[in-house]
Amino acid sequence: MVVDTTTMDALVWLRKHLESADTELLREMVRTFAEALMAAEADAVCGAGYRERSADRVNSRNGYRERVLDTRVGTFDLAIPRLRSGSYFPDWLLEPRRRGEQALVAVVAQCYVEGVSTRRVDDIVKAMGIEGISRSQVSELARSLDEKVAAFRNRPLDAGPYTYVWVDALTQKVREGGRIVNVAMVVATGVNNEGRREILGLDVFTTEDGAGWTAFLRSLVARGLSGTQLVISDAHEGLKAAIGGVLIGTSWQRCRTHFMRNLLAKVPKAAQGLVATLVRSVYEQPDAQTTWAQHARVVEQLTERFGDAAEMLIDAAPDILAFTSFPKEHWRQIRSNNPQERLNKEIRRRTDVVGIFPNRAAVIRLVGAVLNEQHDEWAVARRYMSAESLTKAQLHIIDGEPEEVTPAELANVS
Repeated sequence: MVVDTTTMDALVWLRKHLESADTELLREMVRTFAEALMAAEADAVCGAGYRERSADRVNSRNGYRERVLDTRVGTFDLAIPRLRSGSYFPDWLLEPRRRGEQALVAVVAQCYVEGVSTRRVDDIVKAMGIEGISRSQVSELARSLDEKVAAFRNRPLDAGPYTYVWVDALTQKVREGGRIVNVAMVVATGVNNEGRREILGLDVFTTEDGAGWTAFLRSLVARGLSGTQLVISDAHEGLKAAIGGVLIGTSWQRCRTHFMRNLLAKVPKAAQGLVATLVRSVYEQPDAQTTWAQHARVVEQLTERFGDAAEMLIDAAPDILAFTSFPKEHWRQIRSNNPQERLNKEIRRRTDVVGIFPNRAAVIRLVGAVLNEQHDEWAVARRYMSAESLTKAQLHIIDGEPEEVTPAELANVS
């Protein structure tokens, strides 16, 4: 039903439904008001109101076309105005999906059309309303997303210096040459000169070797990455070598989350809670001196019962405590990998829906769209660090004075 706003007053219409106790009132209201807004916009395109005689008219109505609209109050048919010349489409109403959701639809639809999806993915496609989607429709949707993701991935990194950079990799399954293979999807984030977080880069390569990591870091530098003082990452040898070779003079902080997993693997399950609590106490100290002193005490406590864990803690000391050489106001952010883990969780939430990607481009399409959304949210969110404290980090100033003690000296403090 199309409501003719020229013959029925909105208040009369509302009173009619209230008096009749219509159970579909809310859905009918959404539909009617949406159609009223489209009618007003169509009138603006025509240059005159519906059935109005005007010298300013440049077009006129030509009936309606039906379109199904899914909303939180239900699904209903929507009457979209048609014009005698040209076309009218209310994209503000009928394209509500964000980039990440559009990418998810494109990737799942691509799996569906190419016949590589599982029954679960097929059900998801139908739940999304993708019935009988054609190859040309999939290609058109994918093409528009690819352009946006490519622009995002190749944009200049001109908000430096990027004092702190986080790098991590996630494994994804992809079909290649008739086989299902694992590929490494790598993501880099950083803090710019305003103290806001940015998604710096995204790439997919076959294995996490030194060549792949080196190429990835060089691509970031070529786009403008500069001023990096500390990189936080897992202890992958290829990545460590790439950081040392490309980001010369940069310190390296071993990711606390990954280190804790590796350390607890050397401890019996029954004692893992105790060991984790002891190691966490090292990170919770108020200054560098007490942090290194607590590290020495924890090593001493673990040596008798858990020799392998104690030895690992000793060997990793310069890497897991690199944060002590930076301003204390940054310790919470750089010694904890929680923000990166949350980002990884969001990526996994989207990619797990697909399961097996039809190709590498599909990985880039979906993850790139998700990261683009996150990047936009960070741009308007609360600052991650203050610009003043980042200046201190660039000058290697700790607690108002230039750094003079080294980690090795601090380790000898009793």
